[in-house]
Amino acid sequence: MNLRPIPRSGEMLPVIGCGTYLGFDAAPGSSEYRRLPDVLGQLFAEGGAVIDSSPMYGRAEETLGHLLRHHKRERAFLATKVWAHGRDAGVQQMRESMGLLRTDRIDLMQIHNLLEWRTHLPTLFDWKESGRIRYVGVSHCDTSGYAELEAIMRNELIDFIQINYSADRREAAERILPLAMERNIAVMVNMPFGSGRLLRRPKNQPLPPWAAETGAETWAQLLLKFVLSQPAVTCVIPGTGNPEHMQDNLRAGDGFIPEPSFWEEHRLDARAGL
Repeated sequence: MNLRPIPRSGEMLPVIGCGTYLGFDAAPGSSEYRRLPDVLGQLFAEGGAVIDSSPMYGRAEETLGHLLRHHKRERAFLATKVWAHGRDAGVQQMRESMGLLRTDRIDLMQIHNLLEWRTHLPTLFDWKESGRIRYVGVSHCDTSGYAELEAIMRNELIDFIQINYSADRREAAERILPLAMERNIAVMVNMPFGSGRLLRRPKNQPLPPWAAETGAETWAQLLLKFVLSQPAVTCVIPGTGNPEHMQDNLRAGDGFIPEPSFWEEHRLDARAGL
């Protein structure tokens, strides 16, 4: 697994992680739940570490906390979010997240979709100072939040941003990703498959011959390597509750990662081929 540094600390992170939206919102005893230990097993066996969740993801935090009892907690880089109105509600929600995740320290706490970020950011900085969280971040899952996100990146000493970026939604490469490099901010990418639509379109099509140059053997791997070709990207967190999909995703983090110019030459274009 390739590693990339968190700019503010130099700590190295594996480039492929796991998102828990939908996949980890599973009832105990269900067939979906029974697959999840193998998802985490694949993640850790292949050198992955980053697991991203949120109080907005149903049972995901509780499920993840329960499953991590059977793995070494120190192997996981746990990221979650605060999404609440008002300071006190935010503090209570973060305490509940720590309880559900069965940990006394969160690696990365993010303000979900920038909700009341002016209210919550001072609390996150205080919690970082006291050691309850290690890194402070903000997230947004759509380009509609990019203008406000850019302002935060320019004016606040945050460690991470989490954004959407994919072969058919490349707007972040115009200003957000260059600004992250300029400001030494780590970038976590969600929705690298465009909420799944990029995998549904080419499902029955073979990979283009030039894909072999990247080492990708599947569409998922090719699309993840596309995201990772941006040097500002620290980690990609495709969501899954399927062990086979997890293994497939993780292989994208091995070996060669092309330069951004590679895709211009070979035209990985969602409108033309995906």
